Amino acid sequence: MFRAIASRRPESGRPETLRSGLHLAPGLRVGLYGGSFNPPHAGHAHVAEVARRRLGLDRVIWLVTLGNPLKDPGALDPLTQRMAEVGQLAAAPSMIVSDVERLIGSRYTVDTVRWFKARFPGVRFVWIMGADNLAGFHRWKGWRDLMAEVPVAVISRPGVALRSRFSPMARRFAAARVPAQRAGALALARPPAWVYLPAPFRFVSSTALRDLRLKSGVAHAI
Repeated sequence: MFRAIASRRPESGRPETLRSGLHLAPGLRVGLYGGSFNPPHAGHAHVAEVARRRLGLDRVIWLVTLGNPLKDPGALDPLTQRMAEVGQLAAAPSMIVSDVERLIGSRYTVDTVRWFKARFPGVRFVWIMGADNLAGFHRWKGWRDLMAEVPVAVISRPGVALRSRFSPMARRFAAARVPAQRAGALALARPPAWVYLPAPFRFVSSTALRDLRLKSGVAHAI
């Protein structure tokens, strides 16, 4: 079992914390959306909602990670803070926020995906990410294995469209790319399968928000 914060909002306006574990019935289409979310912002919510709608997902699970192995861990806000902030942002009933990677001791996406598949057989999982992650996807540990485990949905993000669409991953798995008009069937596809979904841009980034915090004198908790 692992703790999840569901995106229902009780009368207090704060996200409700569920400690009884997550239950996903076989046949559900579920997006796994991982990131450090440091801090989370409207662009993250935009990616999650576009994926939910275009892929026909029943749930989107926001996986708030301990940290990105490719980034400086010293720049991270505490996990509890990021969990709370994501819980406020992911407000739709179909959104779930989880720190499962902390609880199962996973640092790599491929291991997390394998855990979900073993824990919830019969659930149709899709990995969700912004196009900014696609550009460096080939640097992820076991990225080819991850492509063999689960279909992947890539949502366009500002400033990286060309670089991401011609990335090593995009070239290596060009034959596995699904047309955007067939995105609704991606969760049922046999991997490797991936789709690139153009969407209206949200010009906001975690880096810009962190810089704004510093300039405005907001303390950065480490």
